[in-house]
Amino acid sequence: MKKILIIILLAAVNFPAASASIKEDTESLIREKLGDSITTEFIKYEIPKDIKKQIETESRQKFYGDFVYIYKVFQNNKFQNLVIVDNVYGKSMPITFLVIYDTSGVIYSSGIIKYREQYGGGVKSGEWNKQFNGKDHKSVYEVGKDISAISGATISVNSITRGIKKLTLLVNKIKDSL
Repeated sequence: MKKILIIILLAAVNFPAASASIKEDTESLIREKLGDSITTEFIKYEIPKDIKKQIETESRQKFYGDFVYIYKVFQNNKFQNLVIVDNVYGKSMPITFLVIYDTSGVIYSSGIIKYREQYGGGVKSGEWNKQFNGKDHKSVYEVGKDISAISGATISVNSITRGIKKLTLLVNKIKDSL
């Protein structure tokens, strides 16, 4: 009984640190891709139920939760980019990723923030993620044709590809209201 209590207490104490670490890793990746001279505005965006359902149907993937994290990025006080952070399910663990958009909803860059699976880490590759650059909500996201498959990472490739498509559909719906 004491061991269980100790494990629970350790998990509770370490959980905020893990969450803070993901936020720090996210902000570090944003700065790596967009430069150090940017400022950001953080938003926890609650996805409207009707939009959520429509996008889940079109992307063939459910959202990880009822909200996503959004960063509005400014350069010299001018709105430049929108960054959305979300999770997708890998084989057995969530994969935390981000997509950076320009102001018209076109993908500027994407990246993996936290990859928790034992295998399939090829989706972390910058080269693999570059193939999404320039895509928008009308683009085709088909693994094996438009998106390269990765041997040993079938589930991760499909999850991330659908996740990026899903967020791109969301950006198209909400970009003008943010």
